[in-house]
Amino acid sequence: MAFTFTSDKNLSPYTGLTRESWIEAGIYLLEGCFNNIPSFEHPVVLPRKDTKVTYPHLDAPESEQAQQRLAEIFEGLTRTFFIASVIIHERPDLTINNIKLRDYYKKHVLRVVDPKDELFVGSYESLKKLTGTSDPTRPYQQTVETCALVIGLWLSKEEIWDTYTKEEKDLIASFLNGFANASTVPQNWRLFNMLDLAFLHMNGYEIDKSIMTDHATEILNYYVGDGWYRDGQCFDYYSCWAFNMYAPLWNIWYGYENLPYIAKKFEKHSNALMKTYCDFFDKDGFTNMWGRSNIYRFASTSAFAGNLLLENSHVDPGLARRIASGSLLQFLERDDFLYKGVPTLGFYGEFKPLVQGYSCAESPYWIGKAFMFLHFGKDHPFWSEKENNGTWDKLSKSAVKETTLDGPALCFTNHAANGETILRTGKIRKAKNDLHGMWNYSKLSYNTKFPWESTPLMDKETGLKTGDVESEAYVIKDITTDRLLYGNTTFWCGEKDEVLYRRLFFDFEMENENHWNQAINLADFPVSKGIMRVDRLRLYRKPVIVTLGSYGFPDNETTVKVLEKGKAKAIVLKGKDATGTTKQLAMTIYDGFDEINITHSKGSNPDSENSIVVYATAKRDNMYDAKAPYVLISQVITSESDEDFKESEIFTIDEITYEDEFKTGSYGNVIIKLNTGDVKEINYSKIERNLSL
Repeated sequence: MAFTFTSDKNLSPYTGLTRESWIEAGIYLLEGCFNNIPSFEHPVVLPRKDTKVTYPHLDAPESEQAQQRLAEIFEGLTRTFFIASVIIHERPDLTINNIKLRDYYKKHVLRVVDPKDELFVGSYESLKKLTGTSDPTRPYQQTVETCALVIGLWLSKEEIWDTYTKEEKDLIASFLNGFANASTVPQNWRLFNMLDLAFLHMNGYEIDKSIMTDHATEILNYYVGDGWYRDGQCFDYYSCWAFNMYAPLWNIWYGYENLPYIAKKFEKHSNALMKTYCDFFDKDGFTNMWGRSNIYRFASTSAFAGNLLLENSHVDPGLARRIASGSLLQFLERDDFLYKGVPTLGFYGEFKPLVQGYSCAESPYWIGKAFMFLHFGKDHPFWSEKENNGTWDKLSKSAVKETTLDGPALCFTNHAANGETILRTGKIRKAKNDLHGMWNYSKLSYNTKFPWESTPLMDKETGLKTGDVESEAYVIKDITTDRLLYGNTTFWCGEKDEVLYRRLFFDFEMENENHWNQAINLADFPVSKGIMRVDRLRLYRKPVIVTLGSYGFPDNETTVKVLEKGKAKAIVLKGKDATGTTKQLAMTIYDGFDEINITHSKGSNPDSENSIVVYATAKRDNMYDAKAPYVLISQVITSESDEDFKESEIFTIDEITYEDEFKTGSYGNVIIKLNTGDVKEINYSKIERNLSL
């Protein structure tokens, strides 16, 4: 059953959610969890639908499985503690399924850190022995969860931590100390060590301050600007739910007092994020499905909580609450969000293509980070100020606001005409066979209302095979070998005159010469309800078939229309998603493509069991032919309105001008004249010197 809540439209005119509503949401999620716990003595190990992708991995060696079973027990306890800690502070006597939560967490925290208890999850040293590794950088999931543990203990300090005896505190501290001082993964994991060390220091235990300083300085070195950090090779929500949530906590626990220069840097970075991060969400506050670990969903809003912890916070509290509450409702109001009361391993319902092997059934409770907002009392501005909708309150009817951040290579557009936010990304490199990574990072664009679709199953009548088409992506098929090439690496070139430039390489490998890769120069810009693409092929080998897919479309009572105007051709879809919300999508091809078609699929869309992908095809036969079209011009627009698209929205181009003598776009600029009167001049000539990864 979907979440229902106490509403106050005066204080929260957009969502109705108040502080009391968030407490109700926390209890709702905890009830779903603890109704699966047989008794007080049982750990938080919950039902899981998937047994192939998620851990404990049934095909792993026994020693690895044993370590994973311990990690799952710890993960279940600490991640649910994100929510339980603040709820226990509000409702100390809360009992669910005959289990008093305050007593349960107090007891089970001690059990998982006690070597004599059957639920002991392993010390750092014992885990090294269990896995038989001498690698000092070998990561353990327990390191991640120690950080969740100390946050929970801090949030429920009066109810749990302060009630332990000195001996019990020492037991917990001894357990934490092993992970806090051990080697870690050189990315956001350093923050776990930092918070463990800070918690120990805050509670009177000696720590190695040189280790702390080393971690903190390295975290600063990952910073690229505009509030974003490079996490490993990638940019994703870890900048928001790790770097910009943990670093502010570290500031108030340790940094402001002991390393003020670094603390002020973290504060400055958080405030830089706040300048644009509110526009990362759409008009309803929806979180975009992008990057890894999307089972963490509305944890994306925890960066706002982090900023509000700072001495000098810049975020607008009323806007932050509107977004946080909107994203919460994005998931909790859906009937498919829970499986047996537990958040699914998916984005909405269960969706295996989204899930990583480092997750278990309890992993989605990372969403509990957002409940940090309940740490703020009812008189805090986050709860007392009236909701506002920021950019969306200011945009005119059909306006588009575009934000381009060169450091993390992110460009996001807020579309007033449909209330959607579309994200375009760069600086991406995935292995050429890593389709999962490409779905998460390498789509040409990500839409808050049309989450990415994995490889669609092709209809037999299309003449193409599964894998020949990907949603919001190009695929190149070598006709002579039947080999498929996927765009696994995207270089960033930045924005010029309101056009975003990138280069997409296919089957890219760093050790090979770049010029031997098939590539496409990407040039795109927003229209009122979507994105226009004016992309130039850079093919070194032909014959090939190039395909381009639209967003995946939930196929429930879908109507399909084929429209033409001059040389342009469009397919328009109208139907409903799993919630009954009307959806519309139109893909238009203007030049360079041969055909446009649709394929039906099943099990590849996170929003609906059945789906449709519109796709265009372009065949290129002759390896050297400057008279063949080099430029592929297309557009995808979307809406959740019952009102049909206007012809002027589907066919937005009045005139296309090619400066080259063959009029194919083989060189020179391409000039696009829109029916709005706007003119876009596409200039690919500066891409080569501005490539960045």
